[in-house]
Amino acid sequence: MKLADLLEGIEVVEVAADMNMEIGDISYDSRNAKPGDLFVAIAGFESDGHAYIGSAVQNGAVAIVCERVPEQEIPYVIVKNSRSALALTSSNYFGKPSEKMKIIGVTGTNGKTTSTMLIKHMIEMCEKSKVGLVGTNQNMIGYKVLPTERTTPESYDLQKLFKEMADKGCKYVVMEVSSHSLTLDRVGGINFEVGLFTNLTQDHLDFHDSMDDYARAKAVLFTRCNKGAVNIDDAYAAMVIEHATCPILTFAIEKDEAELVGKDIKLLPTAVKFCALSTNILERVALNIPGKFSVYNALGVIAVGIQLGYSMADCAAALKTATGVMGRVEVVPTDDDYTVLIDYAHTPDALENVLLSMKEVAEGRVVALFGCGGDRDKTKRPIMGKIAAKCADFVIVTSDNPRTEEPDAIIADIVVGLEGIKTPQRVISDRREAIAWAIDHHKPKDIIVLAGKGHETYQIIGKTKHHMDEREIVAEHLEKRKSRKP
Repeated sequence: MKLADLLEGIEVVEVAADMNMEIGDISYDSRNAKPGDLFVAIAGFESDGHAYIGSAVQNGAVAIVCERVPEQEIPYVIVKNSRSALALTSSNYFGKPSEKMKIIGVTGTNGKTTSTMLIKHMIEMCEKSKVGLVGTNQNMIGYKVLPTERTTPESYDLQKLFKEMADKGCKYVVMEVSSHSLTLDRVGGINFEVGLFTNLTQDHLDFHDSMDDYARAKAVLFTRCNKGAVNIDDAYAAMVIEHATCPILTFAIEKDEAELVGKDIKLLPTAVKFCALSTNILERVALNIPGKFSVYNALGVIAVGIQLGYSMADCAAALKTATGVMGRVEVVPTDDDYTVLIDYAHTPDALENVLLSMKEVAEGRVVALFGCGGDRDKTKRPIMGKIAAKCADFVIVTSDNPRTEEPDAIIADIVVGLEGIKTPQRVISDRREAIAWAIDHHKPKDIIVLAGKGHETYQIIGKTKHHMDEREIVAEHLEKRKSRKP
């Protein structure tokens, strides 16, 4: 492809290259640059891609897109924003694949993964179309599962995935849209058919300067949508709607002025049931995922369905046949009359939601086992400790993904929030040992919530991923308990 074609739609500051030169591919990591590539130098947070232009040239790059004149003798194009340029050149290179499909974007702190899976299922049921999915748990092309490294891939990888989805016949793509991806232009150049805002609670304050900054990042999605759906029970909904440039359909449980309202809510141990009300239409809804947050997720999915032109009856019928999502209030089989749940809750609000939801249906104790991630927002650690102590009947503080921090130092930050609260508690740094201890010391009818890891099948210590699947840990320990029985 000619360089000029790759640069279509990009704000160029200076050109010192033949715009008719042929480009073989695009790279943004100098280690992956190949002969004939256009290398896009991105100024990152940990490193600056401009420092690796020499390496990219050695590996065969024939031209550079950058934000300042390179030191090397190499054809270059200076742009105002190289992150945005990477997104747009990638879209051009792969033939603007997002324009061949309808893209639904889901943003918010909690509920993104479950909502995207439910929306995918709803579209498949209502339209019998092949649907792609981009998310935290996995990427999917129809029912084919692909691995994923982050919630929203880098723009080049995302556009490459979009092309594969379009080539395989996907008519829709449902994707999680993180605040990082909006701030870092990973979703640049994408026009979304519908955007969904679930909620906003404390998270990623190691990346954003404040909660308002975090909210503004989320709100960007609704300047790139044809239509939107917003949960107005959330405190930051007004900011999202204020920034929106598309028609918004509002939904809520607490606010009757919403266009879609959930009423007559019944919370069951394994499901939720409620009535969805919208402009003289009442539809009874059942979703086989427990917790009040599941009502919000279901309302958000219905709101997206309405914006896509589906009837509430068809949306409700799809939700009735939907199944749970790995790592989201996932029930793990046990050997007795107690329950083990795995949930991805790793923010204060998510932890509070899952614990209070279990308290509403528990016949015995609710036991909270959790930790906090290292190299991430430290301010939420004591907050989560306090929430666990107030919402659970027993608290076990352990490790999550310590990364490059000392696990005991992270735990010490969490324990500050438990001070002065009489809820029984125990600290067990090793997560495997903590899970085993929780199972060995359970009481009848207990609900043991393993919070924080969810779908993850690894633990990050230092910068290395070690295999750790909580489902396997529970199963293996139950086998040991069986072998010890006379």
